[in-house]
Amino acid sequence: MAEPASAAVGLGRAESGGGSDGGDAAPVLPQGENGVDGRAIRVDGRAIRVGTRRSQLARIQTDSVVTMLRELYPDLCFEIVAMSTTGDKILDTALSKIGEKSLFTKELENALERNEVDLVVHSLKDLPTCLPPGFTIGAVCKRENPLDAVVFHPKNCGKTLSLLPEKSVIGTSSLRRAAQLKKKFPHLEFKDIRGNLNTRLKKLDEKEDFSAIILAAAGLKRMGWENRIGQLLGPEDCLYAVGQGALAVEVRAKDQEILNMVSALHDADTVLCCIAERAFMKRLEGGCSVPVAVNTLLKDGQLYLTGAVYSLDGSDSLKETMQTGVNYPCLNEDGPNDDVQHVGITAKNVPGQAQEAAENLGVELAGLLLSKGAKHILSVARQLSDAR
Repeated sequence: MAEPASAAVGLGRAESGGGSDGGDAAPVLPQGENGVDGRAIRVDGRAIRVGTRRSQLARIQTDSVVTMLRELYPDLCFEIVAMSTTGDKILDTALSKIGEKSLFTKELENALERNEVDLVVHSLKDLPTCLPPGFTIGAVCKRENPLDAVVFHPKNCGKTLSLLPEKSVIGTSSLRRAAQLKKKFPHLEFKDIRGNLNTRLKKLDEKEDFSAIILAAAGLKRMGWENRIGQLLGPEDCLYAVGQGALAVEVRAKDQEILNMVSALHDADTVLCCIAERAFMKRLEGGCSVPVAVNTLLKDGQLYLTGAVYSLDGSDSLKETMQTGVNYPCLNEDGPNDDVQHVGITAKNVPGQAQEAAENLGVELAGLLLSKGAKHILSVARQLSDAR
């Protein structure tokens, strides 16, 4: 059951009420005043409830989104509602073995469906490429560094993965990371490690089980732990997860007021990169139980997408790169199709033609890999993963 993590976060006027039960009316934009994108924002005199996971990182990420919303809409009040998800509760099993596509999102979406919250902040990489009916990603915020990072045990400070001794154990809960790094660094061994960032770092520092662990650089930076990054893994070492480093705001697809409000948070470049990545993943029918990886670059109006699939041990793989032009004008596209979704994302303020081009790029790249045998690689990887 969702519970407020604290009293209403003071993001409105001091005298505004923050309870989700109505309370004193929170101030709203005066009748006729427009939101930042020209659409009227009218909320029915209450705090806007923002759902989030309970972890420290999730709260930091949610606070950053609420801060941006406050700057855009200083007359609105926001309340943060924190809850635990399935992925937070099951800590003794590898993510790939749990068999649930919405490990870190289901409980949040249930609260959204029951109108207990108005919007939910996620790490985009946690959101499946097919959302439940009635939901949409109303905003994709500017992406943080999407690369993976190595955090070393204190005794290995100053080293890199290539310099670690034979049979050093590396902790990661990701099949994608393990598959790529097993091939790149065959002298190392890889072992599952679960828990939030704080828990994993504690396991690394206080025990001798791991020589290093692999984490997303974005999470470490948001937690203020950049100084723990001993090595950044570039695309030549490890392609990253679909959506990694980006935050997503999920809303009810028919809640126009909230959808209009959060759409101001969209970062156009991040939206296009992530649409391409998610379309690639969706066409491959990938997920936590198979190693699928990407790298995107948007430069001079061209979107470059590199996508790859791997066997669990990294010995078998396919990797290709394709590109497409996404330099289209932002036309007035209001009308019957102005709420069209691209792999779950609704981005009214990003040119529709560019979104279509990005989605087609992902689909075509996946089709190319499938034509070369990707389905067999992923099928075997899935079977082996299930049998582990």
